[in-house]
Amino acid sequence: MSIGMTSAAYVAAAILFILSLGGLSNQESAKRAVWYGIIGMAIAVIATVFGPGVENIILILLAVAAGAFAGQYVAAKVQMTEMPQLVAALHSFVGLAAVFIGLNADLELTEVQRTIAEGGSVLELSGFSAALAMKDGVEIAIMKVEVFLGIFIGAVTFTGSVVAFGKLAGRVDGKPNKLPGGHMINAAALAACVILGLMYFGGAGLWTMVLVAIIAGFIGWHLIMGIGGADMPVVVSMLNSYSGWAAAAIGFTLGNDLLIVTGALVGSSGAILSYIMCRAMNRKFVSVILGGFGGTSGPAAEIEGEQVAIDADGVAALLEDADSVVIVPGYGLAVAQAQGSVSELVRRLRGQGKEVRFAIHPVAGRLPGHMNVLLAEAKVPYDIVLEMDEINDDFPNTDVAIVIGSNDIVNPAAQDDPNSPIAGMPVLEVWKAKNVIVSKRGQGTGYSGIENPLFFKDNTRMFYGDAKDSLNKLLTKLG
Repeated sequence: MSIGMTSAAYVAAAILFILSLGGLSNQESAKRAVWYGIIGMAIAVIATVFGPGVENIILILLAVAAGAFAGQYVAAKVQMTEMPQLVAALHSFVGLAAVFIGLNADLELTEVQRTIAEGGSVLELSGFSAALAMKDGVEIAIMKVEVFLGIFIGAVTFTGSVVAFGKLAGRVDGKPNKLPGGHMINAAALAACVILGLMYFGGAGLWTMVLVAIIAGFIGWHLIMGIGGADMPVVVSMLNSYSGWAAAAIGFTLGNDLLIVTGALVGSSGAILSYIMCRAMNRKFVSVILGGFGGTSGPAAEIEGEQVAIDADGVAALLEDADSVVIVPGYGLAVAQAQGSVSELVRRLRGQGKEVRFAIHPVAGRLPGHMNVLLAEAKVPYDIVLEMDEINDDFPNTDVAIVIGSNDIVNPAAQDDPNSPIAGMPVLEVWKAKNVIVSKRGQGTGYSGIENPLFFKDNTRMFYGDAKDSLNKLLTKLG
C-alpha cells in the first residue's frame, strides 16, 4: 500500500472515530456510532499492517489473529456487570503497550546510531529504523521527550488500571488506602522521574527509562489505591484519558498520524468526561488526578432509627395506590441482572396509566453510562430515562421512589453530614418522595462502606433480597 493510500485510509479512519464519539452522546445514535468505530479501527489496522515500511507481516497477522480471538473470547464471556473491570483491564493493556514501544524505540535508536557510527549504509535500513536515521539532533531530542512521556504516562496507566480492575472486581479493598505521607511520596516519585528524564535527555542511557517505568508504576498504584470505591466511575474515565495521552505520545514517537489523532481524541474526551463527573460529584478535578479524595475530615454523624422491612405484598399495595413512580437504578441492579424484570415492571405500571420514569445519577454504577446501557439492553424507552438535574425537583411530587441497588447517589448524608466521605456530592433526593422503597440484599453498607441515613427514614421501607428475585415476586402481585 502506497503512502498516499495509507494517508487517505488514516483520514477516513479519523473521521469515523470522530463520528463514533459524536454519536455516543445519545442513545438513539449510539449503536450506529459503535459501528463507525469498528469500521474505523478495521481500516486503521489494515492500513498500518500493509502500509509502507512494515516488515514481518506474517508475524504481525498472527499476532492480530491471536488478539482478535482473545478479544472475542473475553467479550463473549464477560457479563454486563463485569464491564467496568473489563474496561479498566483494557486500559492497562494500552499503558503497557506504550511502555514497551517507548523502550523499543530507544533500543532501535541506539542500534541505528551504532550502525551509522560503524560506517554502515543507511540504505540498508527500512521502516522505523530508516526514519530514525534521517533525524537530526533536534528531532532526536524531541523524540526522547516523546519516549519519556509515553513510558511515564503508560506506566501510570498500567498499574493504576490494574488496581482499578482489582477494586471493581472486589479483589482489592474499595476503601481509600494510602501510605503515610502519601502526597509527599507521590511528589518525590514524580521528582525522581523528572530527574531521570533529564539524565536520559543528556545521554544517560535506557536504564533511566526502565527506572522511570518502575517509579511511574508505583505512582499509578499509589494514586488509585488512595481513591475510594464510591469514586471508581471517575477513576475509570480518568484512566481512559491517561491511556489516550499515552497513545498520542507514542504516536509522535512512531510518526503515526492516526495514533496521534486517536490518542488525542481518547485523551481529551476522557478528560472532559472526568471533569463533568467531578462536577457531578462536587469534586475538584486536580484532587482527582492526584488521588487525593475519598477520605473523611472527621467522624461521621450518628444515625438514629431502624430499618423497616417490607414484603412484595406491601410494595404492590403502595404501587397500586401510586400515580407517579420514579425508579433509581444502581450497581446492585447490574449485579442481579434485574434490568429485564425492571423493564417488565415499567411496562405493567405504564399499562395501568401510571407515570413511570427513571432517575440516572452521572456516577451510577461503576462505569460512566453504566445504567443507561443496562436499561437500553432491556428495551426501556429512552424518553423516560432522565438525568439527575432533570428530575431532582420532581421527587416531592412523586408517590413512590424505588431505589434498586444504589447507595451513595441517594445518600442524604452528602447534604447533611460535612464529615461524610461524599459530603457536598449532588445526590438524587429520593427521600423527598412520599414513599421510598429500597431494594437491597441486606443491611450492609455496600461497596463504598458508607452508611446511608435514607434507609432509616420514616418514609423508607427496605425490600430485602436479590433485586431480580424481589422484583419477580413483586410482578406476581401486580395486576
